Amino acid sequence: MNEFTVAGLRVVREAAACGSFSTAAENLGYTQSAVSRQIALMERAAGRALFERHARGVQPTEAGHVVLRHAEVILGELEQARHDIRHLAARPAGRLRLGAFSTAMAALVPRAIAATAARDRQLRISLREGLSPRLLTAVARGRLDLAVVTPPDTLPSGVEIEPLVDDPLLVAVASTHPLAGATSATPDLLRDERWIAGSQEPSATLLGAWRDPGWEPEIAFVARDWFAKLGLVAAGLGVTVVPGIAVPVLPPTIALLRIDHPAAVRRTVLAHRGDRGAADPRGMFAEALRDQAAELSAQVRRRLRDGA
Repeated sequence: MNEFTVAGLRVVREAAACGSFSTAAENLGYTQSAVSRQIALMERAAGRALFERHARGVQPTEAGHVVLRHAEVILGELEQARHDIRHLAARPAGRLRLGAFSTAMAALVPRAIAATAARDRQLRISLREGLSPRLLTAVARGRLDLAVVTPPDTLPSGVEIEPLVDDPLLVAVASTHPLAGATSATPDLLRDERWIAGSQEPSATLLGAWRDPGWEPEIAFVARDWFAKLGLVAAGLGVTVVPGIAVPVLPPTIALLRIDHPAAVRRTVLAHRGDRGAADPRGMFAEALRDQAAELSAQVRRRLRDGA
């Protein structure tokens, strides 16, 4: 079975450009018979003549022009492949597989990705959203390089963590809520509120981080999606708990209060395996995360101070 070949496409392109088989042979470093043989093989693969032969040279037929169009694309792609491979040899392309829990992906992780990409445009970053226990397992099994998580009671074997931010838990209320003008509230002031949470079981939500013994919050609505939670809050149907790192994406129709309770904090850490070298993209990304975490903490303080 006759097939198009890269060598044949290159010969067809050169012959068409020169208008001569002999000149094409000279330019390519082939004998004229080798060029004629390649043209014959390509014409058999096409099932029709690719060139009209004249006393003063050759010119492509209609079929020849079709083959030429595709030859330009194919040979161009091959040239690009060679360029990319040479680039790899000079500087291996980096890859970073990253995981994060949902609210970390609201502002913290995207900003860190943007800062890292600005420093290294060759770095390829893939992103996976998930719950912290599953992300830690993925790091332990080598499926993720880094994960932004909340620390577990027990770390999987081989996984190390480093602190990023002790994130304050805030109460989001509607702008018309009686507490909307305050910057903080004690748990006693919040006892009679109707709550919007991700589960009917408070211990499985952010409410479980700080509620006092004997207090069972009234969960009015269950909503897992943050847009749904904030929509219910803005409509005055209840209040909800939000982590500080989500503050930059919260709408202005939401007012925020700090919870005056020592346990109203969620620790966020970066999980990884093994040591990181100076040129390791994990180290560069970790530095960007720390910078962004510090900026977000300052932004939370400003919003609570200014009430906006």
